[in-house]
Amino acid sequence: MATAAWHAHDLAEIESDSDAVLASQPVRLSLTEGGSLAAAAGLNEVRGVQTLRVAPPVRRTSLIPRPWSLNPLARLWRKITGRQDPDPLVRDAPDPKGKWSQAGRRRRWMLLALMIAQTALATHFMASVLPYHGADPLEFSVLVLFVLLFGWVSAGFWTAIFGFFVLLFGGERHMISKMAAGDAPIAQDARTAIVMPICNEDVGRVFAGLRATYESLARTDSLERFDFFILSDSNEADNCTAEVDAWQALCREVGGFGRIFYRRRQRRVKRKSGNLDDFCRRWGSDYRYMIVLDADSVMSGECLTKLVRMMESHPSAGLIQTAPLAAGRETFYARLQQFAGRVYGPLFTAGLHYWQLGESHYWGHNAIIRLKPFMEHCALAPLPGKGAMSGAILSHDFVEAALMRRAGWGVWIAYDLPGSYEEMPPNLLDELKRDRRWCQGNLMNFRLFLAEGMHPVHRAVFVTGAMAYVSAPLWFIFLILSTCLLAKHTLVVPEYFTAPRQLFPVWPEWHPERALALFSATATLLFLPKILAVLLIWVKGAKRFGGWFAVTVSMFIEMVFSAVLAPVRMLFHTQFVLAALTGIAIQWKSPPREDAETHWGEAIRRHGLQTVIGMAWGGVVYWLNPDFIWWLMPIVGSMMISIPVSVFSSRVSLGRGLKRARLFLIPEESWPPKELRMTEKYTAEAGKHVGFVDAVIDPMANALVASSVKPTLDDAKRDALRAGRVETALLKGPTKLTNTQKWELLNDPRALAALHLLVWTDPRAHPEWCDARANGLSQGFLASA
Repeated sequence: MATAAWHAHDLAEIESDSDAVLASQPVRLSLTEGGSLAAAAGLNEVRGVQTLRVAPPVRRTSLIPRPWSLNPLARLWRKITGRQDPDPLVRDAPDPKGKWSQAGRRRRWMLLALMIAQTALATHFMASVLPYHGADPLEFSVLVLFVLLFGWVSAGFWTAIFGFFVLLFGGERHMISKMAAGDAPIAQDARTAIVMPICNEDVGRVFAGLRATYESLARTDSLERFDFFILSDSNEADNCTAEVDAWQALCREVGGFGRIFYRRRQRRVKRKSGNLDDFCRRWGSDYRYMIVLDADSVMSGECLTKLVRMMESHPSAGLIQTAPLAAGRETFYARLQQFAGRVYGPLFTAGLHYWQLGESHYWGHNAIIRLKPFMEHCALAPLPGKGAMSGAILSHDFVEAALMRRAGWGVWIAYDLPGSYEEMPPNLLDELKRDRRWCQGNLMNFRLFLAEGMHPVHRAVFVTGAMAYVSAPLWFIFLILSTCLLAKHTLVVPEYFTAPRQLFPVWPEWHPERALALFSATATLLFLPKILAVLLIWVKGAKRFGGWFAVTVSMFIEMVFSAVLAPVRMLFHTQFVLAALTGIAIQWKSPPREDAETHWGEAIRRHGLQTVIGMAWGGVVYWLNPDFIWWLMPIVGSMMISIPVSVFSSRVSLGRGLKRARLFLIPEESWPPKELRMTEKYTAEAGKHVGFVDAVIDPMANALVASSVKPTLDDAKRDALRAGRVETALLKGPTKLTNTQKWELLNDPRALAALHLLVWTDPRAHPEWCDARANGLSQGFLASA
C-alpha cells in the first residue's frame, strides 16, 4: 500500500520535524491516484509553505455597509433644519424608473382597492354574524383581528387570480425574459461567478448537484465565461476534510482545475451573508455577475446562460430571481409539497411578478446578481440597539433586494425560466425548524419598514414577511376570543339595558346562515386558486402530472392535508414568534439533504402538547355548546391527530407507493431533466471521502488537507498554542478530541503536519492512532494511491 511504502522509504529520509513534513507536501501530492494533484491544480508558496491553488489570486475590494437610518422624525428634523446628509443615498442605475414602473404603480393601486373592497364586505358580514354586531368590546376585538387576517388572505387570493390569467394568456408584456437577446454569444468580459455557500452539508449530495450543473453548463459551449466557487463555512472536522477531497475529485472528473475553486472560512461571521461578503471582498471585482446557489440547488446550463443574457440585455437590472422547482424527495410529505409548489406555485409567482415587476423579491439562491451595484449598495450593517431584534441581519435576501432597488436597480422574478431546481425538507418537523429561523429573520427585517429611501413595494415586502408568521398568533388569538364569546353567551345572562336611561333593549341577534355564507366565502378564497391551477394544467396538458384524473385526486388530497396541517403550523409559528420576540436563541443549522423520517418519540415530544391542547379545547367547547364543536373540529381535531400525521407523512414507503399510483406526480418525476438524473446518479455513486483521522494518518490525505489551508504567521505565542494542541491530540486520540480541537488542527497546516509525523514516530501516540495505522482505516482514494 502507498501508506506503508511512503513511510518505509520516503518519510524515513526527511527530518523529524513538521517543517520537513510540510516541505514534502508537493512530493506527496504528486503521488496521488489519477496523476499528480500538484501538477493538475498548481501550487503557490505562502509564507514559505507550498499550498494547493484552491482559489484564484485575491483582488481585495472594500464593502462598506451604510448605517441604518430608522427614525423618520429625525430625518424630517434634519430636512427642516437644512442639515445636509454627509452620506446621501445614490441612485446610479442607468434607468432607475424604467418604462414598466408606471404600470406597476397602477397595478398595485388596483390590488389595494380589491383587497380593501373585499375585506370591507367580509367585515360587514362578520359584524352581522356577531350577536351585538361588534358593539361589545370582545366582539370588537374579534372584528379587528378578522380584518387583519382576511386582508392577508385576500392579498394571496388576488395574487393567484391575476397569476392565473397571466399564465392562461401566455404571459404579459413586461416579462423580463422577453428582453433577452436570444442565443447571442455572451461577451468576453461578461464573466460570471457561480457561488455555492455551504455549511456542514451532505458532501456527496452537494458535489453531485454541482457536478450536474457544471456538466450542463459545459454542454452550452459558454463554460469559459463562468467560474465556480464552493464557499464553505463548515466547522465539523469530518465535513471540512471531506469537502477538500470532494473538490479535488470533482475537478479531476470534469477537468475543472482553474475553474472550480474552494475556500473555507476560518472567521465565520454573519452566516451566509458574511460568506458572500467575503467572496465579494476577495474576488468580486473579477466578475460582472454572481449566480448564487443553495447547497441543494441544481441549475441547467441553458438557465444559467439565459440569466446572463437577460442581464446583458437589461442594463438596469440589478438582480433576477428564478422560480426554483422543488424535486428529488420521496417522502409523502415532501412529495406533497413538491406537488403543491409545482401545481399552485406558478400562479403565485406569476401574480407576484404582475404586481411587483422590477421591484420584486430575492429568495437568496438560484438568482443572478450584478456585482458592482451589489458590492456598492448591499453590504448589510447590523441593526442598531440591543436584544433579540438587533444585531446581524439573519434573512439577508429580502434586505439586499430592497437595497438594490433603493439604488435604482431593478429586481425581477423570471418566473417562466425553466431549469432551476431545489429540494424540500423531507418532513414536517424539519420544515418547521427552517421556519423558526426564517421567522426570526423576517421579524428583524420588519424594523427596516421605516428605513430611509426604501421603495414602498419593499416596505410592503417587510410587512408581508413578518405577517407570514405573525398571522399565526393573530389567528390563534382570534380563535381564543371566539371561544370566549361562546363562553360569555352560554354562561352569562345577557344585558338588554347597558346604558343609563336606555329606552329600548339591545337584543342579541344570531344569523347562522350568514356565518355559513362567510365560511364558504373564506374557503373559496383559500381553495379556488388551487382549483384554477389544476384547470390550467387540464388546458395545457396533464400527462406529465399523471393525467387529469390523477392530478385532480391529488389536489383534493392536498387540500385536506393542508387543512389538517394549518392548525399545527399555527401553534408552532405562534411559539416561534414568541421565542423570537423574547430573545430565545436559535441555532442556524443546515437542513437534512436526505429523506429523513420522523420517529414516534420525536413526534410525541414535538406534538404532545398540541394534542393535549386540542383535546382540552374541544372538551371545553363541547361542554359549553355541543353544536359549536362542529365549527371548531377542523382546528382541534387536527391538533389531536398531529402525532400520527407527522409520523406517517414522513414515510418514504408511503411517498413511493403514491408515486407508483401516479399521485402527486410532477414533470420532474415523470420526465426528469438530465440535470436531476445526473444529480441522483452522482449522489448514489458518492463514496466515502477523507475524514479527520485520514487527514492525520494518511500521507496523501494529510498533504491534501494541509495544503488547502493558508498557513498563519508564526510567533512564540502561536508556536506554544500549536505545540499544546498537537500534544493533546497525540495523547488523547481522535475520539476524545472535541470538534473544536479538531477544527483548530485543520486550520493550522503546521499543526496538522506535526501531528501526522508524531502519530507515526512517537511511541506515546494514543492506541487509537496506532489502530488507525495498523487496521488501514484510511479508506479514501488517497490511501490506495
